[in-house]
Amino acid sequence: MKKLTVLQHTSAEYLGLIEDHLEGRRIRFRYIRPFTGAVAIPTLEEVGDGLVLLGGGPWGSAGERDLPTLAEEQALVRACLMANKLVLGFGLGAQVLARAAGGGSAPAPLACTLGEGFRASDTALAGYLPETFPFCRYGRDRPVPPDFATILAHDAQGAPLAFQMGTTAFGFDYHPGIKVAMIEDLIMEFEESPEGAGEALAHLRATQTAIEDALVPFMTGLIAETGLMR
Repeated sequence: MKKLTVLQHTSAEYLGLIEDHLEGRRIRFRYIRPFTGAVAIPTLEEVGDGLVLLGGGPWGSAGERDLPTLAEEQALVRACLMANKLVLGFGLGAQVLARAAGGGSAPAPLACTLGEGFRASDTALAGYLPETFPFCRYGRDRPVPPDFATILAHDAQGAPLAFQMGTTAFGFDYHPGIKVAMIEDLIMEFEESPEGAGEALAHLRATQTAIEDALVPFMTGLIAETGLMR
C-alpha cells in the first residue's frame, strides 16, 4: 500500500475532496503540521512514497509574507526530486516546488479567485485533464515553473495553472479538491483575508459540484501519470 506525507501550512487547509479518491484507491496519507511548533519538517526517509505540500492561506514565498519554514521545505523537496520521489504541490506548495526545482515565485496580493482553467495539451495528465475546468485559488504569490517544466494548464490570462516535471513532480496553482468550508476556516484562522471574500465564497458554493466533477478525471490522470496504484 502506498503512503503519502502531507505537509500542512494551516489548520484549515487539508486534502479535502482528494481524501476520498485516495482512500478509494487504498493510498494512505498522514498529515504533518510543522506550523504548530510540535513537529519538525520530515526527513527524506520519513516521507514515504511521496510528499504533498498544501496551500498556506496568507503565507507566500516571494518576500512579502514568506512561509516561516520555506527554506527547510525547499531543501526537502530538492532531496525528494533527487531521489525521484513523488512531489505534489498545491497553491503555496506549488511555489515551494517551483523554487526547489530551479524556478521561482512571483509576488501577488492575497486573493481568492475563481476562474476557468484551460488544458495546454491533449496529453495533459495522461489525456484525462478536462479541456476546461473550474478552479479556486486562495493565497498569496504565484509559482514560476523552471524552463524545463511542461505546462499542463493555464488560466484565462495565460498564466501557468498546472505544471509537470518528469513523472514525479506536479505543481498546481490552486487546490483541485477544495471545499467551501476550507475557505471559510481560512478566513477565520487568520487576521488577514482577501478583499471580496464573501462574493468569492458565494461563487464557490455555486461551483462546488462542478469542481467535484472535474476532480474525477483529474485524479484518474494523476494516478496514471504517477503510478501510485503500482
